[in-house]
Amino acid sequence: MKKEQRKRIVDRHRDSLTRFGYHPNALYWSSRGIQETRFSILAEIGIKSGDSVLDVGCGFGDFKEWFEKRYGRIDYAGVDLSPDLLAEAGKHHADVQFFEGDLFDMSFTGQSFDWVILSGTLNEQLNDDGAYAHRVIERMFELCRKGVAFNLLDIRYLKAHDLQSHQPEAVLRYCRSLSPDCRLRDDYLQNDFTIYIRRSLPEHE
Repeated sequence: MKKEQRKRIVDRHRDSLTRFGYHPNALYWSSRGIQETRFSILAEIGIKSGDSVLDVGCGFGDFKEWFEKRYGRIDYAGVDLSPDLLAEAGKHHADVQFFEGDLFDMSFTGQSFDWVILSGTLNEQLNDDGAYAHRVIERMFELCRKGVAFNLLDIRYLKAHDLQSHQPEAVLRYCRSLSPDCRLRDDYLQNDFTIYIRRSLPEHE
């Protein structure tokens, strides 16, 4: 991601945090219900209590609180470009390891996670025909032991100059170049879709 694009995202979130405070609106979710609908679909890839999860574009770390209220504790870590959002997140999740920056700023040498998730983070219009999104998806898959779940905006129902939307089948084809075990979910919100990518595990696992 280019330096000016990163700065634009950081500045936008600083402004939204000033306006809305600790609330999903500061993350550009229209409501908590919409945010949690997406969380629910992401979790359905198979995340279980005790699993480790890396949340890319974690914002306030809300997925951790949402999941643990329903299913039990997870070993959660988050990455986000915004130092302002992460400072607020740290007030609410003192036990969480948060990483500031782009996913590609992090080496995670010798480290992997059961699951790597992403919700809403790739909605920023970068005018690159989805090239950055593909790189992020590939890196997420490199870091996972079990699988990846992420959502994107659906170009069939939403196309706006300031938002990056995608053709679901095209993204699914790309994901199948990483693993044959992929699934598309577009049955929960009209303008959104989720893709699951799972690693093929040995039979004894």
